[in-house]
Amino acid sequence: ATYYGMPISLTHSFLAGLAAAGLAVAGSEAVAWGVIGRILSAVITAPVLGFVGGFVMMVILFWVFRHSVPTKIQTIFSHLQIPSAAFIAYAHGKNDGQMPIGIITMALVIYYEQTGQIGQAAALWKSIPWWIITISALSISSGMAIGGWRVIKTLGLRVTTLRPIHGFTAQTSAATIIEIASHLGIPISTTHCISSSIMGVGATRRLSAVRWGIASNIITAWILTFPICGGLGYLFA
Repeated sequence: ATYYGMPISLTHSFLAGLAAAGLAVAGSEAVAWGVIGRILSAVITAPVLGFVGGFVMMVILFWVFRHSVPTKIQTIFSHLQIPSAAFIAYAHGKNDGQMPIGIITMALVIYYEQTGQIGQAAALWKSIPWWIITISALSISSGMAIGGWRVIKTLGLRVTTLRPIHGFTAQTSAATIIEIASHLGIPISTTHCISSSIMGVGATRRLSAVRWGIASNIITAWILTFPICGGLGYLFA
């Protein structure tokens, strides 16, 4: 998906693969379907909230700066995009970034339990080693830095035309939604939130400002994430 520049969800990839692996190894009773259902509900609500949040915030900013000089607005928001980018990066790490930490920790707990090291398994859940957190953080950040340019090009150039004020709005609205979800303990997709926020921001100019063909391809990739990752998780388990 990254090769083709399609922004898909790390959250839902992990969820589908983990649930399918658990199903393959231990049967349906091993899967917490109630938790799965709660997370899946966010598949629908997060993109909707992202779109509405981006749209509403953009309309408010247009009204606030309606008498301002356009070049001055672009200068202001070109600087404000730096903290807004940091905000969504922080929100991403606080939500999506916890998943690889949980997966690695879970794998070690299973290993310790199977080898009779029950005390170490219990201690691991109470205090996650720093090296697990470090490896997870470095892996995510290096992947974004090295392989994320195709996805960035899709979101920044192909979905709609973005200027600094649009980028600031999309980042801030998406990060706010992710922060609320993190506070509630719900893993949601940064990808879904920021993609839909960009669409919402673009739609404030006019609906045709959003390239809906590209948007439909992105949504199709979101839907296909579940069966593909679930199938691979079941197969490799």
